[in-house]
Amino acid sequence: LDVGWNCTAALWGAKDPADDTIYLYAEHKRGQEVPVVHAEAIKARGKWIKGAIDPAARGRQQADGTKLIETYRALDLNLTEANNAVEAGIYEVWQRLVTGRLKVFSTLMNLKAEYQIYRRDEHGKIVKAHDHLMDDMRYLVNTWDKIAAVQQPSRSIVDAMGAADATAGY
Repeated sequence: LDVGWNCTAALWGAKDPADDTIYLYAEHKRGQEVPVVHAEAIKARGKWIKGAIDPAARGRQQADGTKLIETYRALDLNLTEANNAVEAGIYEVWQRLVTGRLKVFSTLMNLKAEYQIYRRDEHGKIVKAHDHLMDDMRYLVNTWDKIAAVQQPSRSIVDAMGAADATAGY
């Protein structure tokens, strides 16, 4: 979960333990809304799913970030602070992409649009613009071990999802 006034974004993934592949299957991206609107959209995908939130809360002071985390937790989201290491995170995402262990559903149009413009500047620094879902992808991959440890939903939910593995995160 990457939060902010101009844009709040969330990305959902599920991991196949047989081959260590993470599948990104859903996204939420919306700007200029209050946290309750985002929280309801996130819970609609599965209240049982644990997520990770950027502890820096889009570059605000750490105290503001902590307050936003508390706000979203009070709205009944099960959140842990994401590992937001940038270079190590980009490397891990890239490794998964090139080895086929990170797959993106074709329906994630906002993520694909961000991926196409994600780049480094002339000094080798990541351009921090229009990258909310890209940040989410990094958080999800780097924080997977924390967010995948959730109580598995009932068999009827798993059957309805058509999933072989019920571990998921956003």
